[in-house]
Amino acid sequence: MFHAPSTQSLLCFESSARLRSFTAAAQELHLTQGAVSRQIKMLEERLGVALFVRRRDAMTLTDAGREYIAEIEPLLKRLERATVNVMALKGRGGALSLSVGSSIGNYWLIPYLPAFTREHGEITLNLRTRVGAVDFASTSVDASLEFGDGKRPGLHSDFILPLRLLPYAAPSWVKRHGSRIGKKTPRADLIQHLTLPDAWDGWFERERIAGDAGNEGPRYEIMSMALNAAAAGLGVTLLPAYMADDQVAAGRLVALSDHAWDYPKGYYLVYPEASIGMGSLQTFKKWILSLGEKERAALAVRQGARVGR
Repeated sequence: MFHAPSTQSLLCFESSARLRSFTAAAQELHLTQGAVSRQIKMLEERLGVALFVRRRDAMTLTDAGREYIAEIEPLLKRLERATVNVMALKGRGGALSLSVGSSIGNYWLIPYLPAFTREHGEITLNLRTRVGAVDFASTSVDASLEFGDGKRPGLHSDFILPLRLLPYAAPSWVKRHGSRIGKKTPRADLIQHLTLPDAWDGWFERERIAGDAGNEGPRYEIMSMALNAAAAGLGVTLLPAYMADDQVAAGRLVALSDHAWDYPKGYYLVYPEASIGMGSLQTFKKWILSLGEKERAALAVRQGARVGR
């Protein structure tokens, strides 16, 4: 029967690996240097591999040691966070560490969070942001609201929201180039999203616009940059309504079509098996699934109103 290494052995290993010293690890953990050394030796015997190369003037990780620390660091951080939560909240709630894309986080999720806080004040929601999919093996986040196709091997993915796009430009740009995208639209004015490299090609194909969209226009990594560039009159960009509506209401942007287009990918709540048992995640999941369902219904009504014009 397999017996996992003790938590103390793992803590001694993590501290020694980070500080590159048994002595420094002993001081950090309030143990003797001999106790740390014994814990590491027992861990190496349990694993059957050497974790450190010991020299008189230095101590370095072996290849096995580097691989092992990369695997256990997120687990130790999760253990630490769970312990802090229980001590602080006494079982009354919990915390959820959520990674979220910058644009959907700032323009869609955060405006709704006061409602979540009112309903679930016992949960502390901690937000991080990144571009692209989260590697749960190398980070301590519990879940991710991320853009993708919902196919993450070994992970759970719940569909939340489509990425429904319309072209927008500043009134000054519309005055120079017209209120619709067409074959005469300057391709150098089509603002590109690095995360949606084929978006304009898809839009042109859907609208049956002659010619290729090309990729001459400026490239921006996140949508908020593209939004501000369009509002400044630098070109036309594809945006979801939840980002553009306030700018349209303020007169800084104009929609150049009545027909929104769903990009092939969308937004999903993604989480590993290890997070399923978290009460805070289950509560947030139920809330955001309901929110997404309402938002999709509103989008359907909105699209129907546009088509019916």
